[in-house]
Amino acid sequence: MIKRILKYIKRQYKIKIMNPSDYARSLGVKVGSNCDIAISYFGTEPYLIEIGNHVQITNDVRFFTHGGSWVFREKYPNFDYFGKIVIGNNVYIGNCAIILPGVKIGDNVIIGASAVVTKSIPNNSIVGGNPAKIIGNVNELLDRILFYNLDCKMKSDEEKRTILLNTEDEYFIKK
Repeated sequence: MIKRILKYIKRQYKIKIMNPSDYARSLGVKVGSNCDIAISYFGTEPYLIEIGNHVQITNDVRFFTHGGSWVFREKYPNFDYFGKIVIGNNVYIGNCAIILPGVKIGDNVIIGASAVVTKSIPNNSIVGGNPAKIIGNVNELLDRILFYNLDCKMKSDEEKRTILLNTEDEYFIKK
């Protein structure tokens, strides 16, 4: 019991003092450069996860590297199976997405919020839904939204506010 408490305290300490990419690396996750990671939970086998360069993982994303072996354990008491998760370069994973065992995510991919990714995703895809399905292409999306680019990314909050409040309606996306 004491050992478990100490392990928990050590984990919480690491979460507080380390940046998320370094924390993931400390667990055995292979993390590329220039990643923005907003989670601290990488499942029970984090060493089976590989994250490429320039990947953003938003809040409450979950990785699962094993399946529902429990159901088979009456017949096969030691049954367990696993799948590695590989994430390519330049990938965005939206809030609350779930990535299942054995999935490979290609380069230049957008995964929508709450998507349940059950199969590998090819390069340049946009996926969403449960189960996640291809719903678009990254290059086609860029062609559609480039007109709306207001170049606010490196602006201060006040500069951004001023730009957004003084921009004509035609430069905002409408659905």
